[in-house]
Amino acid sequence: MKQPFWKTTALEAMSREQWESLCDGCGKCCLSKLEDEDTGDIYWTSVACRLFDAKSCRCSDYANRLARVPDCVGLTPQNVRTITWLPASCAYKLVAEGHDLYWWHPLVSGSPETVHEAGMSVRGRVTASEADMAEPEDYFDHMLEHEP
Repeated sequence: MKQPFWKTTALEAMSREQWESLCDGCGKCCLSKLEDEDTGDIYWTSVACRLFDAKSCRCSDYANRLARVPDCVGLTPQNVRTITWLPASCAYKLVAEGHDLYWWHPLVSGSPETVHEAGMSVRGRVTASEADMAEPEDYFDHMLEHEP
């Protein structure tokens, strides 16, 4: 039986289609995070990027997101190995570390809904948009106790 591409292909060697299909659609990377400058600790919020569609858990303008949102981080094979705020369940991080994908990942389950059904997405958990944040301090009202 043939092995799936994420087990046999290095991140750097993946086609654009393979790379994009690794995204499970959880939406966690689209949430605002706060970093403690002294400790480097990351604190998650329930505030989503202004381009985030909370119903679909996808970017509403994915193709232009990097130009429209100055602090949007485009994931690459190089930076997924170093970004400290990627969730533990992130497929890019899992594959980079030599782990397999979880059962709920759409590439494994065959359905884009299993990530939501398993409770691994931010669907129903977004409480505000960055567009709603008038002051930087407003983010503290939306802090989460742990990674979503």
